[in-house]
Amino acid sequence: MTTSRLPLARVLTMLLLSFTTGLPAQVSGDEGMYLFNELPAELLQERHDFEATAEWADALRLSSVRFNVGGSGSFISSDGLVLTNHHVASDTLHKLSTPDRNLIEDGYLAKSLQDELKAPDLELNQLVAILNVTERVNAGVSTDAVSEEAVKQRRAVIAEIEKESFDETGLRSDVVTLFGGAQYHLYRYKKYTDVRLVWAPETEAAFFGGDADNFEYPRFNLDATIMRVYEEGKPAKLDHFLRWNRNPLSEGELVFVSGNPGRTQRIFTVAALKFLRDDRIPYVLDYLRRKEILMQQFGLEGTEQARRARDELFGIQNARKAYTGMLAGLQDPQTFVAKRGREDRLLSELKKDTELADLAMAWSAIEAIQDDKRAMLDQTVSLRSTFAELAMQIVLLASEELKPNAERLRGFTDSSRESLMQELLSTAPIYRDLEQVKLADEISRLAIHRGVEDNLVQEILAGKGPRERAAALIEGTRLDDVEVRKELIEGGHNAVFSSQDPIMILARTLEPEYRIIREKNEQIEERERQAYAKVSQAITALEGTSGYPDATFTLRLAFGTVKGYSEDGKWIDPTTNFAGAYQHAESHKGQIDFDLPQSWMKAKDQVDLQAQLNFVCTADIIGGNSGSPVVSRDGELVGLIFDGNIQSLTSDYLYSDEQARAVSVSGVGILEALRSIYDAKALADSIGK
Repeated sequence: MTTSRLPLARVLTMLLLSFTTGLPAQVSGDEGMYLFNELPAELLQERHDFEATAEWADALRLSSVRFNVGGSGSFISSDGLVLTNHHVASDTLHKLSTPDRNLIEDGYLAKSLQDELKAPDLELNQLVAILNVTERVNAGVSTDAVSEEAVKQRRAVIAEIEKESFDETGLRSDVVTLFGGAQYHLYRYKKYTDVRLVWAPETEAAFFGGDADNFEYPRFNLDATIMRVYEEGKPAKLDHFLRWNRNPLSEGELVFVSGNPGRTQRIFTVAALKFLRDDRIPYVLDYLRRKEILMQQFGLEGTEQARRARDELFGIQNARKAYTGMLAGLQDPQTFVAKRGREDRLLSELKKDTELADLAMAWSAIEAIQDDKRAMLDQTVSLRSTFAELAMQIVLLASEELKPNAERLRGFTDSSRESLMQELLSTAPIYRDLEQVKLADEISRLAIHRGVEDNLVQEILAGKGPRERAAALIEGTRLDDVEVRKELIEGGHNAVFSSQDPIMILARTLEPEYRIIREKNEQIEERERQAYAKVSQAITALEGTSGYPDATFTLRLAFGTVKGYSEDGKWIDPTTNFAGAYQHAESHKGQIDFDLPQSWMKAKDQVDLQAQLNFVCTADIIGGNSGSPVVSRDGELVGLIFDGNIQSLTSDYLYSDEQARAVSVSGVGILEALRSIYDAKALADSIGK
């Protein structure tokens, strides 16, 4: 588990899903999250009369970026401007805020380069190269290796590939598992770690309508933020960035989405989906509800406490609503009808073919694996507070660096070190009062799952209750001092394992059990990976490849058309405008979250009320696509993905374009707001140039 300095939404994604990926069901409509090195050229030509040239794809790929906090973005000027969502940037906005300057609520505009605020720990990744390394990875794993040995062998060969690539190029190098283990690709990224805030609107504009409108449509949101990447202390000079289309979109127009969808499970068998429905998602929802109450109660203690808890609370509430929608979709019996029917047909065909019959055993293997995953649900000693996660990462790092690179855990290899240091040495504030509340709750939760009489729990409690123990741990730690963390890391194993910091001692106490649990989970994932590789092989043999693997939080291309839909007998137009935003505020006057900010009210007479604000399209997106650019046939930016409607929440495991839609801020609307509301004409003029 990575450090909890990551936004909770990303932590929860890793909590909920394994990394098994494979072939989804056969493509329908505008379904597809395509690899940039395997674009559906024929499909686009036949269906949309569009030629996806290599030059077009390369320009879009190199103009796209991935945020390490779990979102997407794009370069929008030659001098380093980056566009993403306000909610993707909120982690940075929160860390840059103070009791006297609440950037999330009040917004920000840098009037000059000197006013641009440096993010404490943000990393942006630009995908510059993709290499297929499947043969080498497979050659590194013995065909007769048991899961425990296979995990080590695969880890070793992947670490070797990544290190060689990093040493050769200096680029971040990640081996990505695709098509259920049928393919492995090496992704090389240029990293930008000097990222600065340029402009952000107020929350009242970015999250207008609040939780009530979240995952709904029509929407009237300005969920956008602009940052800038720097190199050697100066704005980066970029060869690839998106030009900006100044024209509003019309229904039926073809658009493309270039972003980093998190995880999908479209290859999942019926048994695997049942595990999600009956066990995993309910477990995560219980966790979310507990944390939501905790953050709400902390926020009620005062204005400053509410500010400190706000970003995490938003992530919890957003995740809770998303997973509630996913669960509702899985609880609908009709969701399983097509899935079960296709699975039965595949198994029937496999049994008829003597050369493929053995592949049918993969479905049984996956069903058995779900029992093992079920048994591991409560098996965790990760205490999800910033202090505890920092300490665990430092303890693991000290031990892993004593090993040869090929034997280290993922995330601790030489090629990962720079990104890890970016997180561990972040200068973002850590609030002790909030940490104490979170740590007490995590200790209490661990005691519930393991039992208070459990030896490890007794050692953690040290004769105190969870609240008293957390208070003592927080009072004694110095891990909020970056220099203390740096000294521990540079001091290596001796410094880390002799430290008397109470939270470091706690991390050392938990480390052996953490490793045991992590190893068990990795062995389960290895077995599942091998089984899904056979499922992928069976699907390919009987149906041919669908053209895209399940999502892996790596760059993909989706496409669709601007298109409205019918809901409850009412037609929903695909676009909204500023007039609609003001009308929406008026019709909900007095309701929380439906007040437009004062900047909007003061500028109403200057705003072009007919300017397009939001739109929907049929592009295939999920979480992780937040902040993705939406581009035209010409590769010009026309919008910014920020949400999906409620009908799209089943997209993790089932695509449909009947009602499901991707929701975007219009490029036209962003420019109109910058010019007419935020007095940012110079910024607006520099975009796309």
